[in-house]
Amino acid sequence: MSIAQMRKDDTGRLSPSLAARLAIRRGEHRGSTAGLAPGYVQGNLAILPERLAADFLRFCQLNPKPCPLIGSSTPGDWRIPALAADLDIRTDLSRYRVWRNGELVAEPHDVHEFWRDDLVSFVIGCSFSFEEALMADGIEMRHIALGRNVSMYRTSIATIESGPFHGPMVVSMRPMTPANAIRAVQITTRFPSVHGAPVHIGKPEMIGIADLDKPDYGDVVPVRDDDIPVFWACGVTPQSVIATVKPEFCITHYPGSMLVTDRRNTELAIM
Repeated sequence: MSIAQMRKDDTGRLSPSLAARLAIRRGEHRGSTAGLAPGYVQGNLAILPERLAADFLRFCQLNPKPCPLIGSSTPGDWRIPALAADLDIRTDLSRYRVWRNGELVAEPHDVHEFWRDDLVSFVIGCSFSFEEALMADGIEMRHIALGRNVSMYRTSIATIESGPFHGPMVVSMRPMTPANAIRAVQITTRFPSVHGAPVHIGKPEMIGIADLDKPDYGDVVPVRDDDIPVFWACGVTPQSVIATVKPEFCITHYPGSMLVTDRRNTELAIM
């Protein structure tokens, strides 16, 4: 029996998570993975040379809000069995970013040509998981309603350094009514493996954000007069750190293009 056959659901169809990865692998899906394979955990990606892996692992441990680690590979291995049986980290994201000495050099749809035997992959929890819980409670995710990527900003909040890794935290912003913001805090507190509760509510200037209409990553999402902006730590933080540290080589996900895993969002919730 093939891996694909083993991953079929009770109806005989491929599981939504595997179907999503195969569509991406075949080049049939190139855009954001928001809303793809509902119910399944998605992850941010950072791939680094082995000599930097221990320091980056420690960086994730010291900064669990922006970098909640949900899986990692052995050096040179493109598989992460703890996240999915049929997974190829080189092909299963719809778009990647390749960095050399802190400079962005390519944004390919697969990274076969860049792969090295000393590379270690780290998968970091993604806010898409808690967004599902928020929407199930009737809270609008405006970026999804508008078909946009979430707004993301570099902040003045410093991360805790580990070896060469240091730099500002990145946050994602979702506009909400005050009542929904309170409910969102209650809901996302149950998801520490995917960023947990917000790190800031209201007054973006207090965390170094000058203009909500000029996100550093993602798209502009309108904030209405009766809204307040709610900010969560974001898994794009490693890209901000890379721009600061300038490692000789690194691969990350393209913002909004996540790894779809076979783990369920319900596994990550603390009841």
